[in-house]
Formats: sequence, structure tokens, C-alpha cells
Amino acid sequence: MADFVLSAPQGANKKKRIVGRGSSSGRGTTAGKGNKGQQSRSGGKTYVGFEGGQMPLYRRIAHRGFSNYPFKKVYVTVNVKLLEEKFSAGDTVNKESLIAKGLLDSADKLVKILADGELTKNLTVDVDKVSAAAKAKIEKAGGSVKTAEPTEEKK
Repeated sequence: MADFVLSAPQGANKKKRIVGRGSSSGRGTTAGKGNKGQQSRSGGKTYVGFEGGQMPLYRRIAHRGFSNYPFKKVYVTVNVKLLEEKFSAGDTVNKESLIAKGLLDSADKLVKILADGELTKNLTVDVDKVSAAAKAKIEKAGGSVKTAEPTEEKK
């Protein structure tokens, strides 16, 4: 075995710059903060959105209405053609089996089956949502669909 020592490349490790230790240190007196003013004081900073005393943008603009963003549900979509490739006839398609086949990376995510592709195998699908066209394809192939959320009928 060759004897070698692991070491950091030249210039990778630098000594911490210690400031404010007297004028003879070369980094004393103002300690790189300039002369006087708000930035030179300890705790001398402004809040995010501060505009030098001018009325900030977030207070100038009226905030009205409602945003659904915090309540939005994001679904991982899986197409019928992937079910055809990865699953064999009689299999159950749920979050655990999708993770095992590498189509889903976490059981915390919501899953929706979409209808792109053809299906010839009878599968039992038990996921959060299934599109109407995908449901028709699965049932036409002899499978069954069970969803966590009831599908809404269009009026």
C-alpha cells in the first residue's frame, strides 16, 4: 500500500479574520465598518422591505382577495401506459406497489392516474384520484378502481 496523507489544497483553509482588536492590529478602530452611520453601529440594520423612510411597497399596495395557494394539492401523475409496462395481470396498484416499482418516491405524496396509453391487464387500482378516461380504460380491461376521494360527476 502506498503511504499518502490527505490534505486540503493550497488556500482552501484560511484563518478567521478577527477585527476590532486595537489600532496596532491593522484591523482595529472602525473594524472595516467605515465611519459613523447606521451600518457602523451594533444592531444597525433595517428590516426587509425598508425603503429609506419612503412608504414601503407592501404598504402602498392594497391586499385584497383570497389565495388558495396554501391549500393547493399537488398530485404525482402516473399514466396507464406505465401501469401496463410495470405491473402484471391481477396486481394491485397502490402507493406501496408504486414505490416498489420506482414510479413514486414517497408515500406522503398524492397520486393520480391519467389515461395516456393503453391497458390490457386487469389491475386493482387503489390511489387518491383517477381521471374519468383512465377509470374507463381500467374497467374495460377487467380491473377495478377504488379512490380515496370520490370522483365528481360533471353536470
